Amino acid sequence: MKFRWNKKYLYWGMTAFAVICASLLFYFVIFRMHVLFNGIRRFISIMMPVICGAVIAYLLIPVLNFQERKIFRYFTEKKKMTLEPGHKKMVRYLCISTSLLFALLIIYSLLSMIVPSILDSIISIINDSPRYVQNIRHWLEALLKDNPEWKTIVFDYLNRYSPKVEAFLNVEVLPQAKAVLQSLTTGVFGTLVFIKNLLIGLIISVYLMAGKEAFVTQSKMLVYAWFDTERANSIIRAFRFTHKTFGGFISGKIVDSLIIGILCYIGTSMIGTPYKLLVSVIVGVTNVIPFFGPYLGAIPSAFIILMVNPVQCLYFLIFILVLQQFDGNILGPKILGNSTGLSSFMVIVAILLFGGLMGIPGMIIGVPLWAVMVAGVRHFRDHELRKKSMPTDEKMYENLQYIDPKTLQPVEFSQNKNSEQNSSKENESEDTHL
Repeated sequence: MKFRWNKKYLYWGMTAFAVICASLLFYFVIFRMHVLFNGIRRFISIMMPVICGAVIAYLLIPVLNFQERKIFRYFTEKKKMTLEPGHKKMVRYLCISTSLLFALLIIYSLLSMIVPSILDSIISIINDSPRYVQNIRHWLEALLKDNPEWKTIVFDYLNRYSPKVEAFLNVEVLPQAKAVLQSLTTGVFGTLVFIKNLLIGLIISVYLMAGKEAFVTQSKMLVYAWFDTERANSIIRAFRFTHKTFGGFISGKIVDSLIIGILCYIGTSMIGTPYKLLVSVIVGVTNVIPFFGPYLGAIPSAFIILMVNPVQCLYFLIFILVLQQFDGNILGPKILGNSTGLSSFMVIVAILLFGGLMGIPGMIIGVPLWAVMVAGVRHFRDHELRKKSMPTDEKMYENLQYIDPKTLQPVEFSQNKNSEQNSSKENESEDTHL
């Protein structure tokens, strides 16, 4: 007798398995949270080469696509050539090689030009800190000469805490800076584990970039094999939205921060700010973090300048305020557009949430990740409203009082008042007629 497979039992089995897994996960989250987190950390540490490779490939694929679609396609169309599959493969690996060389050249150039200057600036700040304290003391004496009471209070705090700050700089910060300088002179990367992950990640990124179309095609086939057509289409659209959101935000934010760092260096050079390269790097790097980044970069930079020249610190703060207004209102929207679709409140929530969970990386990727999650919630909301034959336009719910159970249409407050007035007029006319 031929056995007939009933999909209903398969769905029941998958549902039971999912319920058991969810129950176990809930138990571990409540009672064995440290075990769960240790397992996640171990899994991430094992898969770190793959994660590094995926990140490298994701960042370099736009460079690879630009070479293939702009440069090589231009030459092939100009020469009216048709590349064979073997030649296309050679072009692909050539573009991969040039993309990796381009990335390594940028990293090496930044490290060789910027890092030594930054470390020299840090060491100079620490070594000259007593002189900077005297500069602040003289500036405060001139500022508070007509207020002896405030002068006594301020100098009491200054005499109390300046030795502690100086000791902290010499005992804690200076040895760390020298250790970083020594590690940079002996090798670019700090640990053998990081080198291993990076090298394996580079190899993995080559395979990912070489077969990116095949991986995408196989993933689509699996999605359509596992889910029904409507749900599979929704999943494919969700992944496209995720890629568009992450790719647009990360690449745009990198370009925006690079421009802000260059503009900061030009501006600080014009106003004569000390340690302009160090300050510009701090401002440019922290600008990658949305919303809080400008403040995180401006505070330590202003403190560094304050120790050297308090007046220059005031000029720097005014310049940073103008620069951040230019970035927030002109440059940022021009480059990023509305790539996330989040309000300012949602951006703050995303940064605080993912920054608390994952630190600095969470503050960087938290905004696009939160945008994807919010988009998923909105998609689920609109899907459920359409199933109930209710409108999905948000404007129709702005002045909503209730939903009419018969027509399933929103009833606004003004409409309700008009209906009440009409009914009252009808009642009055009936009373008059009577």
